[in-house]
Amino acid sequence: MSTILLIIVILLLLGAVPAWPHSRGWGYGPSGVLGVILLILIVLLLMGRI
Repeated sequence: MSTILLIIVILLLLGAVPAWPHSRGWGYGPSGVLGVILLILIVLLLMGRI
């Protein structure tokens, strides 16, 4: 389970980088959503749910 989550987080990090031509105009939206997802995952890890 944790390996799958790690792979998903890495793919989200690569997708949120505004270096791709199609995502330059997106602003801080994708990285903000990614930050919230990472925060939730960290809290779940600390609580022992994952």
